[in-house]
Order: sequence, then structure tokens, then C-alpha cells
Amino acid sequence: MERSLKSIATNYGLYLGVLLALITVLSYAINIELLTNMWLGIFIMVAIIVLGIIAVAKVKQAQHGFASFKQAFTAYFITVLIGLLISTLVSYLLFNVIDTEAAETLKQATIEKTVEMLEGFNSPSEAIDKAVTQIESQNQYSLANVAKGLAGYLVVFSIIGLIVAAAMKKSNPEEA
Repeated sequence: MERSLKSIATNYGLYLGVLLALITVLSYAINIELLTNMWLGIFIMVAIIVLGIIAVAKVKQAQHGFASFKQAFTAYFITVLIGLLISTLVSYLLFNVIDTEAAETLKQATIEKTVEMLEGFNSPSEAIDKAVTQIESQNQYSLANVAKGLAGYLVVFSIIGLIVAAAMKKSNPEEA
């Protein structure tokens, strides 16, 4: 049973990784500014959660409708971890090896979106200048920043995974 859980979660993690990598590469090819689009970001977050939930459901199905909290969380976490690792690797390679100028283009688009958003919130110009300076001073695709981003996403999605696991767990009465 445990091998089945890891196998299912790994497969869904690979599906998720391919989906996220495909979104990144297509956005890069079509219009790099799509990567700063809030709606695309929301879609990506929903896709990650949905594929994690599907992995948990498939594990339950493979175990005749039962999955402990630990099994449900493990299936979710493995799926999300593999998907995010693949996506992060593709982004790192794309913006640090294949096309380093694209990272600068994306940084400028991010600055524009940030200024637009802060102006929409009627933020003081000092706050806008500070935000722009902070963005300009960072290489968001450096190894350290990519690792921090991955860790942050894993924390957020793990919290969601705990909720999903709690909602989807179902104990087998024969094992009690």
C-alpha cells in the first residue's frame, strides 16, 4: 500500500511539474509579462491545490476508500513538492542559463505592476520608491532567492495540505 501511495503521488507530482513548466515556457514564448499577471498566478495556485487533492483522492481510491491523515498529507506533499521542484528548476534554467535578459524584462514588468498596484492603493510616493528600489536591488532568480521562494511556497502549500488531509482522511475501521 505504501508503495502505491508514493507511486501515485510521484505521478501526480510529475503531471503538476509538467503543467507548471509548460505554463512558464508558454508564457515566456507568448508574452513574458504574463508571468506577472495576477490571474495567471491564481490559476497556478488553484492548479497546485487541485492536483494535490486529486492525488489524495487517488490514494484513497487505491486503498479502498481509506487514507489516514498521514497518508493523505504525504500524498499531497509529495505531489506539490515534485511539481514545485520541476517548475523551479525550469524557471531557474530559463532565466539564468537560457535567456538572462528575460529576467531583467520580467523585473521591469514586475516594477510596473507594483507601482500600478501601489498607486491604486494611494500609497505615498516614498513607499512606492522604496518598493521599486527593493525590487531593483534583487535578482529574483538567484539561487538563494529561488530557494527561499520554493521554501515559502512549500510552507504555504503544506498548511493547505494539512487542511486537505484533515478533510479527506478516512480511517479503516478494520485497522482500529
